[in-house]
Amino acid sequence: MSMMLRGLMGACAMTALAAPAMAETLTIATVNNGDMIRMQKMTKPFTDANPDIQLEWVTLEENVLRQRVTTDIATKGGQYDIVTVGNYEVPIWAKQGWLTPLEDMGADYDAEDILPPIREGLSLDGKLYAAPFYGESAMIMYRTDLMEKAGLEMPERPTWEFVYDAARKMTDKTNEVYGICLRGKAGWGENMAFLTSMGASYGAPWFDMAWKPQFSGEAWKKALTDYVAIMTEAGPPGASSNGFNENLALFQTGKCGMWIDATVAASFVSNPKESTVADKVGYALAPEGEKPQMWLWAWTLAVPSSTDAPDAAKKFVAWATSKAYTEQVAAAEGWANVPPGTRTSLYENLEYQKAAPFAKPTLDSIMSADLKNPTTVEVPYIGTQWVGIPEFQALGTAVGQQFSAALAGQASVDQALQMAQQIAEREMAKAGYPK
Repeated sequence: MSMMLRGLMGACAMTALAAPAMAETLTIATVNNGDMIRMQKMTKPFTDANPDIQLEWVTLEENVLRQRVTTDIATKGGQYDIVTVGNYEVPIWAKQGWLTPLEDMGADYDAEDILPPIREGLSLDGKLYAAPFYGESAMIMYRTDLMEKAGLEMPERPTWEFVYDAARKMTDKTNEVYGICLRGKAGWGENMAFLTSMGASYGAPWFDMAWKPQFSGEAWKKALTDYVAIMTEAGPPGASSNGFNENLALFQTGKCGMWIDATVAASFVSNPKESTVADKVGYALAPEGEKPQMWLWAWTLAVPSSTDAPDAAKKFVAWATSKAYTEQVAAAEGWANVPPGTRTSLYENLEYQKAAPFAKPTLDSIMSADLKNPTTVEVPYIGTQWVGIPEFQALGTAVGQQFSAALAGQASVDQALQMAQQIAEREMAKAGYPK
């Protein structure tokens, strides 16, 4: 954050007549996702109403953002006034005293309107520590024309077996059409977000109640074997390098029959300005295994306790996550393109329901996600597509590298799982688990 002198009035004599006006520059670290990019283009109403606040954006790829923001906030560097973080980080960082509570967001902010699972995930001891910009669960986005051509009808919530069969039947590699696109890029928020939730659906947890890693179990072997097999048979080439944005581009250009990923992608694949297959997209709930695949995430705006402009930062966060901002996006881009998954009032809005065919499966998925019971066995942690301990950020990425190598054919499934088990046992012992 920097302070910039404005209106020095030129002459020293004038300083006795008026104090210099001060403009504050808020440095905002954010992710390069579509909704965040759109927000940067739509800040004029805020800056017009707050001429004493200027905005400086630092937009980064997801993995890089996490590394830089974590380093800055843990060292109290003060480089950023507002950070984009998720519901994994917020309770952990709030407990460390790294975030400013958002208790005074203005009379019309209506924090009670935030969807309960999202609000609870961003709170500690009853205080909200981050405001959700958009929330998401996971769903299946699929090509209705390819599904029909394959002679299949997508159930409301298919089994994994149905998904694999459909993926094989929709694949036409000669014409660069691949039956299924899934995350393969290594990272706790990339391939391990998908694989953690997929594994949980197979009954495979990260840890048992004694915090012993479980990658040597049969459930993980079956989950990872199925993942590598279907992606090898029906996935796009180079899938081990594909994260959210890469798969979004593949789907929008007609190269994916199905894509299982964050519900927030639905507005982008159904937007005719951005997607060549916008009129051929259907939606279904994430697959059912021994348990439904669950996912609960929110990209949020939080104010580090290290900022020296907390009031200005909270003012911007309140504006960017308000009902008024949602209405501004709807007026400019249409209701289907507003940030989803955060407010009850949006899902009660008839205009949104009409414009967004993905609204109901999105809401149903978010409301059914259970952070405390992600899989079929009791676990000592919370999290559906992550594990709510500080060590997961490094551990998740290290395990993700092993699984990405298996997808790339650089290691067998057994080798990847063996390495994951060794890494997890070593890191958990080093961190002093069980605590």
